Amino acid sequence: MVMSVLEEMRIRSLGVIDDAVVELSPGFTAVTGETGAGKTMVVTSLGLLLGGRADPALVRIGAKNAVVEGRISVPDGASAVLRAEEAGAELDDGVLLISRTVSAEGRSRAHLGGRSVPVGLLAELADDLVAVHGQTDQQGLLKLSRQRQALDRYAGDAVAVPLAKYAGAYRRLRAISTELDEITTRARERAQEADMLRFGLDEIAAVEPRPGEDVELAAEAERLGHAEALASAATAAHAALAGNPEDPEGIDAATLVAGAHRALEAVRSHDAALGALAGRIGEIGILLGDVSGELAGYADDLDADPLRLAAVEERRAALTAMTRKYGEDVGAVLTWAEQGAARLLELDGDDDRLGELTAERDALRAELGGLAQALTDARTEAAERFAAAVTAELASLAMPHARVSFEIRQTEDPEGVEVGGRPVSYGPAGVDEVELLLAPHPGAPPRPIAKGASGGELSRVMLAVEVVFAGTDPVPTYLFDEVDAGVGGKAAVEIGRRLAKLAKSAQVVVVTHLPQVAAFADRQLLVEKTNDGSVTRSGVKVLEGEERVRELSRMLAGQEDSETARAHAEELLATARGDG
Repeated sequence: MVMSVLEEMRIRSLGVIDDAVVELSPGFTAVTGETGAGKTMVVTSLGLLLGGRADPALVRIGAKNAVVEGRISVPDGASAVLRAEEAGAELDDGVLLISRTVSAEGRSRAHLGGRSVPVGLLAELADDLVAVHGQTDQQGLLKLSRQRQALDRYAGDAVAVPLAKYAGAYRRLRAISTELDEITTRARERAQEADMLRFGLDEIAAVEPRPGEDVELAAEAERLGHAEALASAATAAHAALAGNPEDPEGIDAATLVAGAHRALEAVRSHDAALGALAGRIGEIGILLGDVSGELAGYADDLDADPLRLAAVEERRAALTAMTRKYGEDVGAVLTWAEQGAARLLELDGDDDRLGELTAERDALRAELGGLAQALTDARTEAAERFAAAVTAELASLAMPHARVSFEIRQTEDPEGVEVGGRPVSYGPAGVDEVELLLAPHPGAPPRPIAKGASGGELSRVMLAVEVVFAGTDPVPTYLFDEVDAGVGGKAAVEIGRRLAKLAKSAQVVVVTHLPQVAAFADRQLLVEKTNDGSVTRSGVKVLEGEERVRELSRMLAGQEDSETARAHAEELLATARGDG
C-alpha cells in the first residue's frame, strides 16, 4: 500500500535555526546533535505545519517572522488529498505543499497547495498524516480521558458503533432534561406570562375588532364631521349641472350641452366629422345626467346625525386603546391575539407536556443504561486484546516481565443511569472510567501508569501503544521526540530495534540523544550550530560512512576520535544492519 511520506521541511528564523532544510525519507530517520543544537525545532516545525499553536517567542531574535515549509507526498484518493482539494489546494505532481508563517507580533498564516487556508484545516489533515509524540504526549497518556480514547481507537467499530448510538440517545436525553428544567424552574414566570396573555386576549375579545375596521371608521368620522359642507357642495354642483328649481331663469350645464347637441344634429348629415363631434357631445350630456343624478342621491343620503358621529368616535377610542397596547393598527392587534392564543395554548399545556417529557426521559434513561452496558462490554473485550498486545510489545522493549492491563469501572450516582442493577454516573462517552495499569515485574501489583511507571518505562509504554496502533489504525508518519528519555543500555537498543520494525510499515522520525537508537535508523541527520550559535542551511546534513561513525562515537563518549567509542559505534551499526 502506498503511504504518505514527509519528504522535506525548510525552516527559517525559528528558534536557533536561521535557515535550514531537513531532508527526510521513507523508513527510519534519526535526528541527532548536541544539546541545544536545535533538534527539537524539527518537532516544533512539524507541529506548526500540522496546525499547532503559534508562539511568537519562537521567532528568531531580529527576524520579522518564522517560516516553515513542508513537502508531503500523498497518494491519490487519500482523505487528506480530498480534504485539501475541497479547500482549493492543488497538488504538485502528487506532492502537497504546506507552509506556516508566524510573525514576531503573534500573527499566524497557513497555506496549503498554494492557497491560504485556516490553521484549523492543517490540524484536520494532521489526524490522517502524522502522529507526533513527545514528553507532553506521554503526560497526556496519564489522563484517564486519553486512556479511554486510546482504548476506543484501538477497538474500532466494535466500540464506535455502540458509542454513536449511545451519543445520540445522550444528546436527546440532555435536550429533554433541559426542557424539563426550564418548565419546572420557570413555572412562576410562565404562569405570569399566561395571566398576561389571558388578560390581553379577554380585552381584545370584549372589543371584537374587525380587520380594517379602524380605516373604515376613520373615513366615516371624517365624512360625518363635515356633513353640512359636503351636502352644500353636492347641492351646488347638482344645481350647476341640472339647474335650480327655485331659479327657472338660470342657465345650467345640462341645458347648454343639450343646446349644442341640437345645433349639431341639424347639420350632421352634411359632414361626417361634425357628426362625430355631435355624437361626443351627446355622450357628454348622458354623463352629465348620470353625475347630476348621483349628486342628488348623495345629498339626500348624507346623514348628519350627531348621535352616529358620537358612536363612531366612541368605537374609534376603544380601538385606539387596543392599538396602544397590542399593535400599531387593528391588523397588528389581531395578529398579536392569534400568536398570544397559540402561546397560551402552549403554556396551558405545560402540565401535559411535563408528563410527556418525563415519560420520554425515563424511557431514554432506561435505553441509555442498556447502550452503556453494551459499550462497557465492547470496551472490556477490546481492553483484554489491547493489553495483551501492549504487553507483548513491552517484552520486545526490554520489559519482559511487565504486564499491562485496563481497569474499567463506574462510579455510583443516585442521579445516574442504571447499569448492572445500580445507578452510575454517565457522560457523553458512556459510564466507564478507563485506566491503564502497569505491573513492571512479577509480584508487583498493577498500578496506574502515572504511579507505577518510571520515565523510561513510560516512554516504552508509549512506544508500545503506538506500535500496537500501527497494526490496527496506522498513520503514514510517526514523529517521536525524546521517546527514549530516561532509557539506556539494553532497553535503548530494544527501542531502536522496535522503531526500526515500525519503520517497515510507516515513516518514522525520531529526535534522540541515544546512539543505541540512532544506530538502527536508515538515515541519520545531524543538527549542529555554527560559531555564532545559529543553525544554517549547512547545519543539517545527512551522515554517511565515517561521519556517522564519528557522530555515534560522540554520542557514546563525547569524543569523536575515541578508539573505544568508534569500535562501539561500529558494533552498534553492525548489530542494526544484522537485524535488518
